[in-house]
Amino acid sequence: MTGYKKIFLDTTPIIYYLDQDPNFGMITQNLLSDFLDSGSDFVTSSITFTEYLTYPYRTNNTDKIDAFLEFINDCEIPVHRIDIITAQKAARIRAEYKHFKTIDCLQIASACITECDLFLTNDKQLKQFKELPCLTVEDLTTF
Repeated sequence: MTGYKKIFLDTTPIIYYLDQDPNFGMITQNLLSDFLDSGSDFVTSSITFTEYLTYPYRTNNTDKIDAFLEFINDCEIPVHRIDIITAQKAARIRAEYKHFKTIDCLQIASACITECDLFLTNDKQLKQFKELPCLTVEDLTTF
């Protein structure tokens, strides 16, 4: 695991970590801690903000909103903004991987553009992507 220097965090691992998911919460906490201890940096995108914060805003759960923002700030995670270059890269990805959702393509494009060497998700379908290793939380528990 220590070979990854820049890791893109998809929304799901953040949900597992912050919401203390009964199946993957502790595993994700250990993975993120191991990555940080080995000197890895994290990156995410503005898509992650939208995906994670929608439900807390809908339910007016300020604790979850604060926990998310604190996590991003405490881990000093840069947030890639979706721009025209990212959108074009996402379109090329979606053209090649017809079953990928647009939002996933935007996330993967963000990871590529920010030169990540790992895309951490729990969406098994995204492991088909060839340009960048896309691993699931489950995959990394077997290392």
